[in-house]
Amino acid sequence: MSITKKNFAKMPNGTQVDIYTLKNSNNMSVDILNYGGTIVSILMPDKNGKIADIALGFDDIKRYMENDAYMGALIGRHGNRIEGAEFELNGKVYELVKNDGNNHLHGGTIGFHNVVWNAEIQEEKGFQKLVLTHTSPDGEENYPGNLNVKVEYSLSEDNELKIDYNAVSDKDTVVNLTNHAYFNLSGHDSGDVLKHHIYINADKFTPVNDECIPTGEIRDVKGTVMDFTKLSSFSEGISSGDEQIVYGQGYDHNWVLNTKGNINEVACELYAPESGRAMQVFTTKPGLQFYSGNHLNEKVELIGKKHTVYNKRTGLCLETQFFPNAMKHKNFPSPILRANETYHYVTIYKFLNK
Repeated sequence: MSITKKNFAKMPNGTQVDIYTLKNSNNMSVDILNYGGTIVSILMPDKNGKIADIALGFDDIKRYMENDAYMGALIGRHGNRIEGAEFELNGKVYELVKNDGNNHLHGGTIGFHNVVWNAEIQEEKGFQKLVLTHTSPDGEENYPGNLNVKVEYSLSEDNELKIDYNAVSDKDTVVNLTNHAYFNLSGHDSGDVLKHHIYINADKFTPVNDECIPTGEIRDVKGTVMDFTKLSSFSEGISSGDEQIVYGQGYDHNWVLNTKGNINEVACELYAPESGRAMQVFTTKPGLQFYSGNHLNEKVELIGKKHTVYNKRTGLCLETQFFPNAMKHKNFPSPILRANETYHYVTIYKFLNK
């Protein structure tokens, strides 16, 4: 596996943004920006050897800066929603920006998705990885603590894109890092993803209210449109009129993974029958958000790579995470990171043909 670097653009303040290409010997490659740690493209062959780009993205930095879909980006300090845009920690209430109605979403206005990370190509035992680092200062977005973050990207000869998340804070704080890549295994320019099939290794999910906020309940998936314990189509469920689908305007929910942090057990699988491409997700995180791209192209026309218009549900996200709104529900795994302790979680997206 090799990594190469080239100039991509300059920020308005003159800061250089670079694009890094991770490539293996299987005709697979992944492009990543140091702006937002953003996955720009994923090239892989289908069952017939035809190569296509299966990640949604943009051709220029301006679109990434204006992007409110968090296209391909690293998310932090706290991925997903926090109800009422506030949380209590050690008896103190921290008020956050309301950037999703009355709630806080994906780390706020100055999130990890829209900063230029420090980037370095490192080699270890003949294996290269892209190492991104960023310091979020104490009080940024009103989160406590100076938070030092390191995210490592690597691509194996087994077509595994590994994301290794690390963070340390000098104060107790809240951390929930994830990646917001949009996948379409038929190709980013192939239309909607409604012919895809999905498997989620979860017997339970966290229902939401009409603001897409988890209520604290943990509910069985059996007998509901949330049951993906077998690889199956989600197109019927997405048009079912089920209350949860209405609240999410499609799938925008967290599943309680059965894997319990076992990185060797498949947490999720996505499959596109037409191309034969599949993607398996492995993670040490306790939850997974399946977001079916319900709001793409909602506010303004979303022009992606090679002038492709990304309409509603032309891509989907599979975000590994702590459960959304976990600071309000003690029965959820806690996203609290204590001072000087190490936050370390791993997610792997493995690509294959079936």
